[in-house]
Amino acid sequence: MANLLYEIGTEEMPAQYMPGILKEYKELAAKKLEEARIPFKEVNVYGTPRRMAFVASGVADKQEDSTVESKGPSVKIAFDKDGNATRAAQGFARGQGVDVKDLVQKDGYVYAIKHLAGKQTEELLPAILDDILHSLTFPKTMRWADYDFGFVRPFRWMVALLDDKVIPVEANDVKSGNQARGHRFLSNHLITIPDAASYVKTLEDNFVMVDVDKRRATIKKQIEELAAAEGGKAAISPDLLEEVTFLVEWPTALCGHIDDKYLRLPDCAIITPMRDHQRYFPMFDKDGKLMPKFITVRNGGKEHLDIVTHGNERVLRARLDDAVFFFDNDRKKSLAQHREALHEVAFQHGLGNMYDKTERLQKLCDALVKATGLDVDAKAVDRAALLSKADLVTGMVTEFTELQGTMGKEYALLDNEGEKVAQAIGEQYMPRFAGDELPKSNEGRILAVADKLDNIVATFSRGQAPTGSQDPYALRRQALGILNIVADGSMHFPLRDVLAETLKNLPVEVENEAKLLDEVEDFFAQRAKNMLLDQGVRYDVVDAVLGAGVDDLAEIFDRAAALTRYLESDNAADSIQAFTRVENISKNNVVEAPVDVALFQDDAEKDLFEAVEKVAGETAALAKERKFADLLAANDVLAAPVNAFFDAVMVMDKDEKVKNNRLALLNQVKKQVNQVADLSQLVMK
Repeated sequence: MANLLYEIGTEEMPAQYMPGILKEYKELAAKKLEEARIPFKEVNVYGTPRRMAFVASGVADKQEDSTVESKGPSVKIAFDKDGNATRAAQGFARGQGVDVKDLVQKDGYVYAIKHLAGKQTEELLPAILDDILHSLTFPKTMRWADYDFGFVRPFRWMVALLDDKVIPVEANDVKSGNQARGHRFLSNHLITIPDAASYVKTLEDNFVMVDVDKRRATIKKQIEELAAAEGGKAAISPDLLEEVTFLVEWPTALCGHIDDKYLRLPDCAIITPMRDHQRYFPMFDKDGKLMPKFITVRNGGKEHLDIVTHGNERVLRARLDDAVFFFDNDRKKSLAQHREALHEVAFQHGLGNMYDKTERLQKLCDALVKATGLDVDAKAVDRAALLSKADLVTGMVTEFTELQGTMGKEYALLDNEGEKVAQAIGEQYMPRFAGDELPKSNEGRILAVADKLDNIVATFSRGQAPTGSQDPYALRRQALGILNIVADGSMHFPLRDVLAETLKNLPVEVENEAKLLDEVEDFFAQRAKNMLLDQGVRYDVVDAVLGAGVDDLAEIFDRAAALTRYLESDNAADSIQAFTRVENISKNNVVEAPVDVALFQDDAEKDLFEAVEKVAGETAALAKERKFADLLAANDVLAAPVNAFFDAVMVMDKDEKVKNNRLALLNQVKKQVNQVADLSQLVMK
């Protein structure tokens, strides 16, 4: 058993690319070794801004033996009536490199079976490592010099070792060896890797912490300890910690200070330049108040740390001076006065400006308030919609675009617009990305949903719906945002009606409104399907729930949860089997008509009719109150009369009136049992 190391040394790679690169690198290494039939124990991946590497441990000395079975002509063609091999059999055997007498007869054909001995691993690795190198994919690639082969960044060295033996790999005039580079400043020279097992320690001895998990944990620990020593607590967001982890090879945390005068700015105006622009970690005191301090992570040791700290303070000071200037300039007007400048900000081509959009949002928010019946301050929602986009023309948001909505909230508070108005403005863009925080107030939920609906319907109306690979307006993310909001806030409204209202407010003429609304509904249905599948809901349950309709988005998740629980009950299997019989015979013979009891010819018809009428009456309140689990269970009583009905009568009677009456009865049953989900979509074991 041996250890295999393959390190690719590059110029600094973008930090945001690194998690994906290392994940693919690990998967490729394992896949290519498996395809080559080379047993190994495990693959560990390592990475810094300047390198990606994997170490495969427990690599076998040779690949596994294999048996290759090749199918030849049929036995009738391969042998004559006397059992002698024909020219066809002889030619096949010769081509396969086996003797005719070794051909095996099976399933009416002859087969050549060859047992191949595995080759030495060392002999196979050059091609395998070259394949891995050329199979890596990146969001963007670079080409340099006159080389045809592109990579995420120009690579400068490669280390390929099977234990201590160099595996030859070459690309773009870079040849593999046993030498890598240490830290750019602390150990800027070639270092020799004695063997694959010594890789991590050798690099660490040269100030490169290649273990990503260790480097991340070290950074987090340093920040926490330094913040505690400074009398505060650092805000360590996972995304920023991950980014910083891939910005440094040898981390050293340091604490910088800012002037107290900057603390008169809203916290977000200080934190955004710190965190989003400089990759600094803000600090808070024990009461949660922002401190005039920050922590950043240096790529190096502790030498001359005071100079590095001063440099970071100077850079941040310049950013905060800009923020003070823009903030003071913005405050010369109220948020409402800034709104007038929205006339000059385009929304989408042919769809007016952002001022027009705020007026549409007022109308749509009013419709949502009435449709949802949520406990909201309608006046606050209307005012928030009116002011929602005003901060887009402020200096702060123009300079720090990440603050849209957030600065609107701060300015609204300073203008005494009220907490509800300000919070709704601040929550309108939530969630900004997968896993982001959702609006907490009903006012914020209404405005956030209205804003996203307007964006989606407007873009669809222009024929710009997302395609398989293109979604320039991020409509999928916005639709998922709406679904998360309505599910989290139990926000119920008739989707079709609200979409129609949204379309009506847009300055467009649509040739086929019904078709457009269908497309948007289908778009939401697909997003809901993906969400439910990601949550682990059975695929047939998802199809069944969506098959019953998507007009109430929040209901989709409630119905899926109820159906999942119902399927675990004792009666579910028998009931669904009975109801599936109803679907099977009536799906192509739907009769929408009242049931005429005078046409009944058997007691089973009367019993089923009375049973479904009784259950419908008893469950009407359950459906209205969205007690879907109880509704499903209540329908179990229909299984027995349904089975009795099919045992007693022939639905497709020769008498057309009798047949249609029975089909109408089955249609009534189907409507009752499929209120929660289209049960015929379920796959029962």
